[in-house]
Amino acid sequence: MARYGVTSTNPAKSASARGSYLRVSFKNTRETAQAVNGWNLEKAQKYLDQVLDHQRAIPFRRFAGSIGRTAQGKEFGVTKARWPAKSVNFIKDLLQNAQSNAEAKGLDVSKLKISHIQVNQAPKQRRRTYRAHGRINAYQSSPSHIEVILTEEDEAVAKAPEDKKIRLNSRQRGRLAAQKRLTSA
Repeated sequence: MARYGVTSTNPAKSASARGSYLRVSFKNTRETAQAVNGWNLEKAQKYLDQVLDHQRAIPFRRFAGSIGRTAQGKEFGVTKARWPAKSVNFIKDLLQNAQSNAEAKGLDVSKLKISHIQVNQAPKQRRRTYRAHGRINAYQSSPSHIEVILTEEDEAVAKAPEDKKIRLNSRQRGRLAAQKRLTSA
C-alpha cells in the first residue's frame, strides 16, 4: 500500500485513491482539486460535470497569472476562473475510483465527503523544440501525482448545554467582594 499525505482518523470509515505520474497540468489540477476539497462526493461530481458543460467555472486563486476573467467566478468571490477539461476529467476519474473503493468497503456513498485531496508535482518530462537560427529550447510538461481520501460523515450530535463559569482575575474578585459588602451593609 502506498503512503498518503495524511492518515485517516478512522480508516474503517474512509476510502482512498491515487494516481501517480499523470500527464495533466499540475497548476490546473491543483486549482481543480482545491475547488472541491471538503465537499460532499455527489455534489463535487455534479459540479465537475457542470464545469465540463461550461455552466460553472473552476476558480483560480494561487496559479492565476495570465488567467482571463469570467463572471462565473463570482460564485467563489474571484474574477479569474477557467474550465480545465483535462484536469476535471482526471479528478472525476479518481473520485469515481475512490467511490468504488468505498462501495467495496461497504460504506454509504451518500454520506461520503472529500476529506483530503492533494496534488503534487511529478518529475518533468523533457522534450526539445527547435527554434529559429538553429537554436533548441527545452519543452517540458508538468505532470502530477493526485491523491484523494473520502470519509463517511458521522451523524451530527448537538452539543450539550453547559453552565457558564465566569472567570475573574484577582482585581475583579476584589471589586465584586467589595460591592457585596456595600450592598449587604
